[in-house]
Amino acid sequence: MTETAAQPVNAPFEYDRQLVISVNVSNFDAAVEWYREALGFEIVYRLDEYGWGEVRTPWGGVNIGLGESEELKHGGTVPTFGVKDIAAARAHLESLGTSFDGDTYEIGGMVKLCTFYDPDGNAWMLAEAQNRDER
Repeated sequence: MTETAAQPVNAPFEYDRQLVISVNVSNFDAAVEWYREALGFEIVYRLDEYGWGEVRTPWGGVNIGLGESEELKHGGTVPTFGVKDIAAARAHLESLGTSFDGDTYEIGGMVKLCTFYDPDGNAWMLAEAQNRDER
């Protein structure tokens, strides 16, 4: 890891250290169940009248917002989850029938990556850092 990565960000305003990654889903209940079973995320709250709710990730302050929509829209952003064992994580997701975009690949001995999709086609990635002791 570079020294600049440890330096605080000079932001133009103050953040509250909370991040919600919003994704569109076709069925809120089915999405909550998939994110629970596939990734271990827990529901925080739901607002049925708005077709919205959030699931909590293992990273403090980072939630996934699930917005139920009849017309799914997928953006160009692909959130990436850092994992310690990408093969084990991928095997678990594959055992649930999760769709992947090709094989796991490695970039320059630095990181292993693979892209997968939730049941509504939202793209996510897994990343396993390589040679951690050298950074």
